[in-house]
Amino acid sequence: QVQLVESGGGLVQAGGSLRLSCVASGRTFSTNSMAWFRQAPGKEREFVAATTWISGNTYYADDVKGRFTISRDNAKNTVYLQMNSLKPEDTAVYYCAATTDIVRGIPRRADFRSWGQGTQVTVSS
Repeated sequence: QVQLVESGGGLVQAGGSLRLSCVASGRTFSTNSMAWFRQAPGKEREFVAATTWISGNTYYADDVKGRFTISRDNAKNTVYLQMNSLKPEDTAVYYCAATTDIVRGIPRRADFRSWGQGTQVTVSS
C-alpha cells in the first residue's frame, strides 16, 4: 500500500497560481503512475493530470492543458501540480492518486487504488 499526502492548496484570485505537492510513502517501488483528480461540490471526481514514474510521460484533461503542469521528483517520491492562470471553475478539492499500472492516455478514476486525503483549492473571481 502507498500512502499519499497532499499539500499546497489555498485561496487565490483568478489569474493567480498555486503549486500542489503530493508525497508518497510506503510501497513506492510498486508505483508506476501518479495523477491528480479534483472534485467540485456536487460534481463527480474528475481527472486533471497524470504522469508515469519512470519515463515521465504526461497526460492532461483538455480544460487544464496549457495552464497546469504535472511533474515528479523521483528522489523525493513527490509529484507536483503547478497551476497557473487559475479560474473560478478550478475550485475543487484536489486529490493525488497512485497506481501500479503504467498510464497510457487519460486514465479512469477506477485505475487508481491509492488516494490522498485531498487539498482544497479555491479561486475567487
